[in-house]
Amino acid sequence: MKWLAMSLLLANVALWYYGNALDPQSGSVVQGDGRLPRVATLKTGEEGSAGSNPAPPSSLYCARVGWFESEAGVREVAASLGMAQENYAVERLERELEPLHWVLIPPQPEDQARKMFRDIQRRGIDSYLVTEGESRNAISLGLFESREAAISVLEEKNRQNLNAVLAIFPRNQISYALSFEAGLFKDEEQARAVEADYREDFDLVEIRRCEGVATPEKSP
Repeated sequence: MKWLAMSLLLANVALWYYGNALDPQSGSVVQGDGRLPRVATLKTGEEGSAGSNPAPPSSLYCARVGWFESEAGVREVAASLGMAQENYAVERLERELEPLHWVLIPPQPEDQARKMFRDIQRRGIDSYLVTEGESRNAISLGLFESREAAISVLEEKNRQNLNAVLAIFPRNQISYALSFEAGLFKDEEQARAVEADYREDFDLVEIRRCEGVATPEKSP
């Protein structure tokens, strides 16, 4: 589904680029293989004749679409869309996700933690011993997205005479995005219109002026 949306995104950007963003006198068009032209191939319209007001120049915009689970996934999608490798960049970012709610027995001396863990296991209670990090030697009794679910489990464990507490479990995720040159737009309004069409299909859709946006030449 997202591959189809990505194809439509590129097609829509191309339509904006060809129909609205370029000067009618310009010779620039979308390449025959469906890819958007590179910077070197873009041409602005000729200046207006003497006595007329020339149209304001269009600006080059770059697009970033995500998120993908792997770099290979980004390249597979780009290849399926006919994008040559030199025409896009893969961005790797660490994203902070919503924390989970953690029901656990707080850390204690290792011997005591291991003994308690064995006792809990014999009682058939789902649990695991934390062996690293700031919560080393804590006993985890469950991770939950819902605070209400976590509180329900916490109350159950306390009724079982387990000295459990509720904590926050922070988490991050490595994600990947596809970055490419979208073409020329006259203003931000055109770019925002294309963005809005695809917000429901991708977690990330950004179309911005290319200054400060990763391009293949700037990527390591």
